[in-house]
Amino acid sequence: MPGAVVWHTPAVSAEAARRVLPDGCMDLLWTSGRLVVAGPDSVAYVTSIVPGADYTGLRFAPGDLPGLLGVPACELRDRRVPLDEVWSARRVRALENRLRRGGGIEAVADGLTADPVVRGAVALIGGGLGVAAAADRLDLGERRFHRLCLRAFGYGPKTLGRILRMNRALGKARAGGGFAQVAHDEGYADQAHLAREVRALAGVTLTDLVRRTDRR
Repeated sequence: MPGAVVWHTPAVSAEAARRVLPDGCMDLLWTSGRLVVAGPDSVAYVTSIVPGADYTGLRFAPGDLPGLLGVPACELRDRRVPLDEVWSARRVRALENRLRRGGGIEAVADGLTADPVVRGAVALIGGGLGVAAAADRLDLGERRFHRLCLRAFGYGPKTLGRILRMNRALGKARAGGGFAQVAHDEGYADQAHLAREVRALAGVTLTDLVRRTDRR
């Protein structure tokens, strides 16, 4: 299936906080017997992990899930919504019953197809191309490109670019790159600019993120 990855978080014995960084992706979550849609985050989402509860999710590549759901991503931005508020209760109950019987959550993505224009937008913006140049490369006007991004990713192309650039920078820093060099390589004005962007989007410092053992 295009761009969908299963992940699992085992149950913990004590309540814990989990920080999920914005990355343009959306998830379907299976926990406590319910399916929930995790919309695209514009800033870090901090959630409490309930003792004894485990979490299984299906993470979709940026732009893939809204078409399957039939709902623009911007309507789900920074939200966690029960799937039966998006699809019919009957359809969702059938899926949940299948999961309770041991079926895999990946079956939810049956019929998913990737939109090549959306994938192209991710590749261009994720590669650091400016909004105007990316829109031109896709043969779209800037207004049409903005509407496409709202529908597919939940926010405009400039916000998507900030989020993807932060994640590229974080990956390089975790691989051992010096912060000043990472800032230069990713086109930030300087290390202080990188630090401000990370704090604004992730809510913690780059040093904190690099030290984390939880990499989601």
